[in-house]
Amino acid sequence: MFLWLGGGMAQVDTLDPKIRGDAKANPKKAGSYYDAIDTAVPGVQVCEHLKRTARLMERITIVRTVNHRVVDEHAFATNLVHTGRMISGNVTYPSIGSIVAHERGAANPNVPAYLLIGYPNVSRGPGFLGAKAGYVYLTDTNAGPAGFTSPADVTSPRKADRLKLLEPLQERAPKDSIVADYLTAQREALRLSGPEFMRNFRLDEEPADIRNSYGGEFGQRCLLARRLVQSGVRFIEVSHNLNFINGTGWDTHNEGQLQQHGLIQELDVALSALISDLEAKQLLDKTLIVIGTEFGRPAEFDGRGGRGHQGTTFSLLLAGGGLKHCGAYGVTDDLSKKIVENPVSIPDFHATVHAALGINPSKELMDGARPIPVTDGGQPIAKLFG
Repeated sequence: MFLWLGGGMAQVDTLDPKIRGDAKANPKKAGSYYDAIDTAVPGVQVCEHLKRTARLMERITIVRTVNHRVVDEHAFATNLVHTGRMISGNVTYPSIGSIVAHERGAANPNVPAYLLIGYPNVSRGPGFLGAKAGYVYLTDTNAGPAGFTSPADVTSPRKADRLKLLEPLQERAPKDSIVADYLTAQREALRLSGPEFMRNFRLDEEPADIRNSYGGEFGQRCLLARRLVQSGVRFIEVSHNLNFINGTGWDTHNEGQLQQHGLIQELDVALSALISDLEAKQLLDKTLIVIGTEFGRPAEFDGRGGRGHQGTTFSLLLAGGGLKHCGAYGVTDDLSKKIVENPVSIPDFHATVHAALGINPSKELMDGARPIPVTDGGQPIAKLFG
């Protein structure tokens, strides 16, 4: 489960708290916007608005020294964190979700391997792996993917007939062509439009106490992700881009900083419920939870009290997945601007995720006749596998 905090989560206000700053002072004092609290792991602190998550820190590792050198621009950084590579002029690299889908496939033939709860774009796509490694996406947790519910007059026999009609077209389409990709997508859509897959979106089947424990709209997306994992979906990305809570989402320039705590509290409720729910169902050790964001934010405040962009060091999070968790990995300086111990590149982070999922980070995928390794020279964080 890849929980995406689009906009750039401020690590100093969430997972790597430092001395308390003051955005209202003249001159402004750099530092965290909130107080820090202790967690279940001695010596590891988080922001005061992550109280529930703090109690579960033994199941979590905050990777505090993730870094990249890409210009701190949202689209480039989002693509880098999703694909593990910079944009190339002649290669469209696959996202981490598509690589997992390609290498592991769905655990159940009646569900897709990769599902995106949020809006699609090329950074989340299959790149040179083609449509078979692509995603199914939705924005409405109750309705499910648009167009996946068959009209009442399309019975199972009629659906089977439609699949047969596609077969000769599939045979004639040139391999690795746009037409072949389109036909593959059509077959997948027809295959998944049955009741077995679509019933995963009936959240009202869950007990009221479970639904309530996950909180609001983002929490319900996480609950749906848990149901999809149980059904056999291999990789699920869940977007958290609720700009209406603070006006800017995680891109906390200017006044967006003032209500940032609302975002953090919603994340806390959803993440803690997800970890606890998976653990209660004995699925946590088999399910890796990742929190991703495109970059962090500096400890200094901008002219109107918000924060800019920072890629030199920021925090991502891992939970569950059978890893040897340690609360936090890596050390930053007193304002979380520079790395002091254990830097982790984006390829290293990808390698860690792939290794946890049983994928060789050095395996070569093929873009036509050109071999491309799963990661760009990434090495898994050895301490988490000890």
